[in-house]
Amino acid sequence: MNYNTLISSEALNQHLNQSDWVIIDCRFSLAHTKQGKNAYQRGHIPNAQYAHLDHDLSSSITPFTGRHPLPDFRVLVEKLGNWGISNHTQVVLYDDAAGAFAGRLWWMLRYWLGHEKVAVLDGGIQAWQTHFGLVTTLPQIKSTTFRPYLDDTQWLTTLQVQNALAQKKSFLIDARTLERYRGEVEPMDSVAGHIPYALNRPFQSNLDKSGLFLSIEKLRSQFQLLIDNMPPENVVHYCGSGVTACHNLLAMEYAGLRGSKLYAGSWSEWIRNQNRPIAKSIIFTGK
Repeated sequence: MNYNTLISSEALNQHLNQSDWVIIDCRFSLAHTKQGKNAYQRGHIPNAQYAHLDHDLSSSITPFTGRHPLPDFRVLVEKLGNWGISNHTQVVLYDDAAGAFAGRLWWMLRYWLGHEKVAVLDGGIQAWQTHFGLVTTLPQIKSTTFRPYLDDTQWLTTLQVQNALAQKKSFLIDARTLERYRGEVEPMDSVAGHIPYALNRPFQSNLDKSGLFLSIEKLRSQFQLLIDNMPPENVVHYCGSGVTACHNLLAMEYAGLRGSKLYAGSWSEWIRNQNRPIAKSIIFTGK
């Protein structure tokens, strides 16, 4: 069986020592960027390797980009091979934020690079620890070759977003908290608010009280209520820097609503140009 959206801790444990499975720890803190790596060193799921959001899953920031630009795909592809990921590998990703960071690498592999067999651990390391233990032993890695099926149509540039909005061809969903969407607070970026006409669905809305994803049926009904009759292919997700937006994209895919896109630069890139409009009024939150 291939896993391409979510996987449970029980299912992962059954395949833990299979040679064609690779586990990646994506824990990260935007406020303390060394925290994820430090946590990994203190204890991680057996056989897991570590991927750093800034160093491995993003490229350098420029005056024209957001806070987490997409990495050079050639560099990323080489890293994937060095992590032991081939085109036949089942990849499992996890973090300690209910998939908020693991979803970034899930989107890169699944949508951008065309790798079918990749899933996020439902409930993250917390769900794992309710049944299973952690280790500090570093995994033995056998490097290989990963051949991507690159698809740059799966993400939009800022210019493409502007054009799509002008032509009323796209439907934007903002994954940040309602307070950030409304412009009441902005802990990360220099300007508060949201892109005009974007709707708000905080990525946390995809989760139940225990941090697991809602059922397929609940997610599907909630997203269908939000996007109405809009085809999923016309939906574009964004957040502060193109990371947690992938959580909403994952939730839609899990719910059977495949094909939505990512605005990779997101809000932190949108506000680089002061001439781009911003909004603070609420349209609909999707709650």
